[in-house]
Amino acid sequence: MQHNTVHRTRPHARATAWAVSLAAAGAVALSGCGRATQTVHSSPPHRTGDAFTQRAAQIVQDWPKVSPVAGRHEALLPLAGADRPASKDVRELTVTVGHSACDAGYGARVMESKELVVVSGWGKRKNPKGVCTEQLATHRTKVRLSSPLAGREVVDAATGKRLLKG
Repeated sequence: MQHNTVHRTRPHARATAWAVSLAAAGAVALSGCGRATQTVHSSPPHRTGDAFTQRAAQIVQDWPKVSPVAGRHEALLPLAGADRPASKDVRELTVTVGHSACDAGYGARVMESKELVVVSGWGKRKNPKGVCTEQLATHRTKVRLSSPLAGREVVDAATGKRLLKG
C-alpha cells in the first residue's frame, strides 16, 4: 500500500519539478527586460482626438483630481516609472513602459502643458486576434520634450499618477 502511494507521487513530483524548472527558465529569460534604455523614434499615428490626446487634455484640465482609465488600451499603457533627470533643463525623459510580451511595437507618447508633462506607453499587438500570454514586458524608453522640464510635474496618462514632481 505504501509502495503505491510513493509510485503515485512520483509523476506529481516530476510535474512539480518540471513546473519549477519552467518558471525558473522564464524568470531568467525575462530578467533582462527593462534594463536597457531604448530611444523610440517612431510612434503610433498621431490623430487629433485619439485616446491619448483626449486623455492628456482631460488630465491637464482636471489636474490633480484624475482617476485611472479602466482596461487595457493600446494607446494608454501604464508606465512602470520614470527616471529622475539630472537637471530641470533636460529636454528628454526616460520612462519605463510596461507592455505585452506579444506587442510588435511599443513606445511612449508625450503631451506638454505649462504645468504638466503627460506621458503614456503604447503598444501594438502582432496579431490582435491571436492568442497571447498575459506576460508583462518592460523597457526603458526615452521621450523628447519640446521645452525643458523646468519644474513641471510628469504624469502617467493611464493611471493619472504623478511620476515625478517638478
